[in-house]
Amino acid sequence: MIASIRRNKAVLAIILLLAVTSYFVFTSGSSGSNATLVTASGRHPIAVELADTPEAREIGLMNRDRMAKDSGMLFDFDETREVTMWMKNTLIPLDMLFMDHNGRVLRIAANAQPLSLSLIPSGAPVQYVLELNGGAAATYGTKVGDRLEHPIITNPNTP
Repeated sequence: MIASIRRNKAVLAIILLLAVTSYFVFTSGSSGSNATLVTASGRHPIAVELADTPEAREIGLMNRDRMAKDSGMLFDFDETREVTMWMKNTLIPLDMLFMDHNGRVLRIAANAQPLSLSLIPSGAPVQYVLELNGGAAATYGTKVGDRLEHPIITNPNTP
């Protein structure tokens, strides 16, 4: 009887360990986190969802009919390269901030048209793209050269 209870506890411990490990492996941190957009007008906190897997980047903000104020989606491409975005199946207008490996804004595509299949190029090699509600970049006073702070982004003083 005692051996059976010990064996059951061991099996439950293994199942729990596998469940916790699976959560972290399969979500890849894609849940929400906090970022700060640093502009001349100040520090603007933004709740971001991470799109850091090929699947999450492919889906992005498709089929959502709203996004909370001061929220966005941060795409991490794992390397610095030219990227192209589009608005296929995206129901809300978006601003896109194309950023280098340090989170420095290189290009702003404002108010991308919902459902458009037009390609939106980064215009330069980037590692990150932050999608915000349409008009948010102007509200924050975002300009090329501003910076996004987030735990996944390299410190701006690091080459």
